[in-house]
Amino acid sequence: MLDALAPPGAKTAAAPPPAPVDGAARPRACLLSVASELPPHRLTSAQLGEQLGLSEEWILARTGIRERRRAAPEERLSDYAARAGAAALARAGIGADELDLVLVGTMTADELTPNAAPLVAEALGARQAGAIDVGAACTAFLSGLSLAAAQIEAGRARHVLLIGADFITRITDYQDRRTAPLFADAAGAVVIGAAHEARAGAAQRPGAPPAGEIGPIVLGADGSHATTIHATHSERKLRMEGLEVFRHAVARMSEATLAAVARAGLTLQDIDVFAYHQANARITRALAERLELPVERVVDCIETLGNASAATLPVALAVAERDGRLRPGANVLLSAFGAGFTWGAGVVRWGPGAAGD
Repeated sequence: MLDALAPPGAKTAAAPPPAPVDGAARPRACLLSVASELPPHRLTSAQLGEQLGLSEEWILARTGIRERRRAAPEERLSDYAARAGAAALARAGIGADELDLVLVGTMTADELTPNAAPLVAEALGARQAGAIDVGAACTAFLSGLSLAAAQIEAGRARHVLLIGADFITRITDYQDRRTAPLFADAAGAVVIGAAHEARAGAAQRPGAPPAGEIGPIVLGADGSHATTIHATHSERKLRMEGLEVFRHAVARMSEATLAAVARAGLTLQDIDVFAYHQANARITRALAERLELPVERVVDCIETLGNASAATLPVALAVAERDGRLRPGANVLLSAFGAGFTWGAGVVRWGPGAAGD
């Protein structure tokens, strides 16, 4: 009946997989791959400090950032997002025509409308997929991960491409000493599918999710702090009260970390890798101190990448994969905090089917 309404020559989307009746038969969502796409241009803290009248050491001490990636003025966020997505698809062995949904977490799409996701889906050739932007500032990737996992688990999708991409330098005020040293540009992507697609063989810890599985994700929001981090349509510059953000970010991500780990039936000692939103090195280190986390288990890659908002979590995963910390069977804690306020945390069991770049 629906096909009869389609215009002549139009392709109709493949029927979604039926929702399983038996709860025990429901698929479990897992990460099949991760990839990142970074601008080649680097803006160093020495260069920025000269512009702002600050020393490189002053910036490094307050942010932990020695250099940040910045896209060229003519480059488009949707192109970076599409390249990250294509790399993640290739590593997962999934064709764009097999995607049911493309999610792009961003607050810096190239235009006010259209959103980034339909442009990315078109660039990839994912013409059978739905395409949606996720707007939750720096928490957008984690929010998208929760939505993607739910689609897989409900049987409404077989494969979801999730991208976190932001060009925050486009809304950075380079006259503002408080915020200019922080922000950067980047894109990262993951492919999400059913757990049975991950290769078998990862060692299991009692109580841990199966190999490759996306475990519990907790999300929170508090709109009473809406003006603490904000950018208006008229000005298009990011404004932030740094001390308030620091205080709330450490508190909320600490709380969310403990909640997600508890829901997974684990303890902090069971987590092999803690990948926090790379907002500021002082926030990451304060989290490690508050939760008494071993420093070697905490991903800290902000020194050479900067804060690229929704892109930092997938980029941090790609960094941890390359340096060998994301070994098969590793328990990974993801957590983010952003404007809104929005925040959250989730646990992922890194499986043998999760391939990085």
